Amino acid sequence: MVIERARSCCVIVDVQEKLCPVMDDPREVIYNSSRLLRGAAHLEVPVIVTEQYSKGIGPTMADLRPYYDTTATIEKITFSCTGEPVFTDRLKQLDRPQVVVAGIEAHVCVQQTCLGLQAAGYQVFVVEDACSSRRRKDKDLALARMAQNGIDVVSTEMVLFEWLGRGDDPQFRTVLNQLIK
Repeated sequence: MVIERARSCCVIVDVQEKLCPVMDDPREVIYNSSRLLRGAAHLEVPVIVTEQYSKGIGPTMADLRPYYDTTATIEKITFSCTGEPVFTDRLKQLDRPQVVVAGIEAHVCVQQTCLGLQAAGYQVFVVEDACSSRRRKDKDLALARMAQNGIDVVSTEMVLFEWLGRGDDPQFRTVLNQLIK
């Protein structure tokens, strides 16, 4: 099952100012989430960004905000994005059967979102190097559980190259030079 840019969207879950710094290796999450967001912008893949109770946890990390339309951010209080009607409505409007998911915390909001998306009939891909939890063990357990339940665990570069699909794609050099090298 290849991730196709015309059939997929990207969801960045809760990479927020007061939560991200306490994650295991937050720089990796920010770096790879920004690569996903920039790749999605170059390749016209729709993006949804969520924030868990932003009044208390703050907005999405400033490092990521330049790479998506911040007016489209979805506020939520449910751990699973699929528990938020605004999210599920927006996802239905996109009409994309594949969902690439990254964010924090891997064992809470990311995992519950992925399992909820899969139960709703989506093909789900969780981006291992763009996810984290406070403790590495929680992330590892979440990724193993998701994989056992049929969710594909992928890397940022796997997503970018699958979105490109071919070496002669007009965006290949841009993506290669800006996001992969």
